[in-house]
Amino acid sequence: MTRSPAGFDGLLDDAAVFPPGNLPLGQAVHAHLTHELGAHGDLVGPLVVAQADLPALAELTGDLPVDSLPLTITVASPDTADLALERARSINAVRLVALEVAVPEGLAARDVVPTLMAAVGNPVGVAVYVELPRDERRDTLLAELATTPYLAKLRTGGVRADLYPDESELAGAILALTGAGVGFKATAGLHHAIRNTDPETGFEQHGFLNLIVATDVALGGADRDEVAKWLAERDGRRLADRVAATSPATRQAFRSFGTCSIDEPVAELAALGLLGEVAR
Repeated sequence: MTRSPAGFDGLLDDAAVFPPGNLPLGQAVHAHLTHELGAHGDLVGPLVVAQADLPALAELTGDLPVDSLPLTITVASPDTADLALERARSINAVRLVALEVAVPEGLAARDVVPTLMAAVGNPVGVAVYVELPRDERRDTLLAELATTPYLAKLRTGGVRADLYPDESELAGAILALTGAGVGFKATAGLHHAIRNTDPETGFEQHGFLNLIVATDVALGGADRDEVAKWLAERDGRRLADRVAATSPATRQAFRSFGTCSIDEPVAELAALGLLGEVAR
């Protein structure tokens, strides 16, 4: 295995089973284990699956060694997190890394943390990410999270254009998170390293390197306009140079992002000279 820069360790959460990848679960498990052994396996985070997939996962992994499959589970509501935790821990092959908990519409921001605390507490060795809603509940929920060991999850895209926050909205969220000292991950729509316009859908898509730099400048005291400017940057060379200068604190803030492909972000990082040559 070729050792990649430490700033990218565990950056790529393997969300191959989710759209637009939609890889069958059995294939996703096999591919994930293969990626971990690849030339840049240190970049690969856990496999991400939905809570509903856990029974099938148990059957598919019966022959795997104990704790051989690092896993993140997406959970539809805080009050079912305990069931996901219990089920995952009953699967011998699974080493549970994280829970990603959605906040249903209508659930009050002040009820999220108490519900989660009652359900799972602070599970040892398991990061708990709470998805921030894109509505008036965000700031209240973020203030609640800041008093806990829980982390946040930002949704940065989806299957419709309106699911992509624009640069200003995303800049505001990053500033709120860094200001509160709450670490976060991002998911959906981060199909490329650099900000781009999807040629098929016309959607304006954020780049994951843009998010890294935006987080770094936010930690350095930049205002919303400056953070938004880096989110809009399309010069790959400029972004690559700036990423190389980020502080170690940046990855404590921006932990990882979900991607339906591992090969594509690795290849794009290598093409920008940030990893060296990808083994073939």
